[in-house]
Amino acid sequence: MIDNLQPSGSAYFITKPTAEPERHTLSVLVDNEPGILARIAGLFSARGFNIDSLTVSETEHEKGLSRITIVSVARPKVLKQIKLQLERVVAVHKVHDLTQEGKSLERELALVKVAGTGENRVETLRLAEAFRAQVVDASIESFVFEITGRPTKIEQFIALMVPLGLVEVVRTGMAAISRGSDKM
Repeated sequence: MIDNLQPSGSAYFITKPTAEPERHTLSVLVDNEPGILARIAGLFSARGFNIDSLTVSETEHEKGLSRITIVSVARPKVLKQIKLQLERVVAVHKVHDLTQEGKSLERELALVKVAGTGENRVETLRLAEAFRAQVVDASIESFVFEITGRPTKIEQFIALMVPLGLVEVVRTGMAAISRGSDKM
């Protein structure tokens, strides 16, 4: 409660607690042109917000359009400002907050390298099978697994691989799309 007291001259007044930061996935349809990614990332950077995941790819070659998927954690008020400013960038066609819309699929791909021999090697393969991770490279000393899914699934798999000999992880970042027949 003391956090809500703010000085005002010689008196104090009670303020509403600010909303907690939330994780949101934004899908931004843009012209595929030089500098657009830097301008969009700059909007986040100027406000001191980190981009947790960023993926970009041309999605409509004939029209010269790319889709940028951004995952960030921000307070709702700040996120609203960012979305409004993104919409004002000339090369931006549409901005969708997939988290707010609530009907989206999110997936990520990771390559996970695990070293090990003996019992650890058997356990590593058993866990990989349970997580539907595919072996994409194998040697006498290590495996490289390909795993796709929600970030929480990938993080769980990585956590289980640490004691078994985790060597290295590479993640693609989030790919997300809304459900249903509507086009972005």
